[in-house]
Amino acid sequence: MYIVIIGAGSIGSNLIDLAVDDGNDVVVIESDEERANEVSAEYDCLVLNADATNHGTLQDAEIDRADAVISTTDVDAVNIMVMLLAQEHDVPNLVSVVHDPDNLPVFEKIGVTLIENPQRLIADYLYHSVRYPNVSDFVELDDRTELVELTVTEDAPMNGQVLSTAQEKGRLPEGCLVVALERDGEVQAPKGGTTIRAGDTVTVFTDDATLSDAVAAFTSSQ
Repeated sequence: MYIVIIGAGSIGSNLIDLAVDDGNDVVVIESDEERANEVSAEYDCLVLNADATNHGTLQDAEIDRADAVISTTDVDAVNIMVMLLAQEHDVPNLVSVVHDPDNLPVFEKIGVTLIENPQRLIADYLYHSVRYPNVSDFVELDDRTELVELTVTEDAPMNGQVLSTAQEKGRLPEGCLVVALERDGEVQAPKGGTTIRAGDTVTVFTDDATLSDAVAAFTSSQ
């Protein structure tokens, strides 16, 4: 893919790392000269030290070739302007961070894929890391539900349990659903007859009310 990334701050730099490492053609537009030089020295990508809201800058980035434009600056007005300009060039994928919820309608009208309030996402992740240290990863789906990734321990109530009967036996909380399982390096879709084993990595759909019980079911004895 040909990806144009706007901003090389904390969010943008991590995105650059992922995109370049995955073999994409990446162009970075960064207005801060020092930061632009750092990215240029570290990554195999084109870096433009320029203003991304300038139409000429986007032309220099060959935006007409872009499969996606991702704006990561900490100023919503800049992100909106970049998205509008990219839309004029019929870029198929427009993605932006949004810091102020009041600006969401503007981004939605443009047709942008939104990453809402990235600072809150980071805060949520840090809180989960402290509150549930056995959770290796999580995705918050909305205000009440999320996906969590857990590695099953030897003393966990779910170790050795068949999924179809686990809730009847009181081992798996109501409202908790195992949606994926990784075993011996292979990911599989669990079925009713699947037996959970210690060492399995499971992805569990749960709501906030049962999150603690779900974590306890797969990672510790009751």
